[in-house]
Amino acid sequence: MGGRRRRRRGPGPPPATGLALLVLLALAAPLLSALTGQDPDAYHDDLVDSARGGVPLGSWGGISGEHWLGVEPGTGRDLFIRLVYGARISLLVAFGATVLQVLLGVGLGIAAGLGNRLVDSVLSHLSDVFLALPTLAFVIALTAVVPGDFPRPLLLILVIALFGWAGTARIVRAQTLSLKKADFVAAARLGGSGPLRVARRELLPSLAAPVITYAAILLPSNIVAEASLSFLGVGIRPPTPSWGQMLSSATTWFRADAAYVLLPAGLLFLTVLAFTVLGDALRVALDPREASRLGAGRRRPRKARKGDPA
Repeated sequence: MGGRRRRRRGPGPPPATGLALLVLLALAAPLLSALTGQDPDAYHDDLVDSARGGVPLGSWGGISGEHWLGVEPGTGRDLFIRLVYGARISLLVAFGATVLQVLLGVGLGIAAGLGNRLVDSVLSHLSDVFLALPTLAFVIALTAVVPGDFPRPLLLILVIALFGWAGTARIVRAQTLSLKKADFVAAARLGGSGPLRVARRELLPSLAAPVITYAAILLPSNIVAEASLSFLGVGIRPPTPSWGQMLSSATTWFRADAAYVLLPAGLLFLTVLAFTVLGDALRVALDPREASRLGAGRRRPRKARKGDPA
């Protein structure tokens, strides 16, 4: 029976397969660079037409056997390798910021839910302040004043997490307030467990499903945040590639070489869409109420038979 169910479901959702392939390509970026013989920072002046302002030679942006997706206008750098390294940076920032957001949000949310009235009030008002802040303006200002030699990926991770933990904290606080009235939490307290032990042994396992679901929703938002900041020039800076930084450089080349714009934009769109679909699937899978509601909606009403009461 279980085998039949697994076969009926298929090998897995296409978004998960596509994301796994993208992560694998990002991790294998140095290996791909060595195999193709292309350096993401190597200029190739002979592959662009200087008389036309640096437009790639050849059709479709200079696609060839050596340059699978063509070359970058103006510099002649290999576009495929830069896209792969760009995926590496974009995913690193998104995953790092999400992990830090979740850690901050879970810790402060549990502290607010388990703490006394003063602690709850202070932390709740603090999260309200961070939710009300004009995040983009503060992030731009903060990243602009940081010294240029500070690692930009680490800076983006810290900044995005610093201004993004409040949503997770509010969800965890609400769940904690509900769970601390449960019998198993009361039994643990009567058994002499302190707040840290109650949080670690009793609350965290019950909070895993909503936190994982919310983290899956945060990931695409953080990918867009990194791309937006890099596009505005306060995120990843050249020559380090990221999709947002490549889009920022490509805006002036749209008429001359549309592929230079469409490739990073298309990858960014498909990645965000795949993470969004996967997050929705996780929400349904981890929330029994949602799964039962969908299951009830799929059931067809039984046809009336002879002899059934009116």
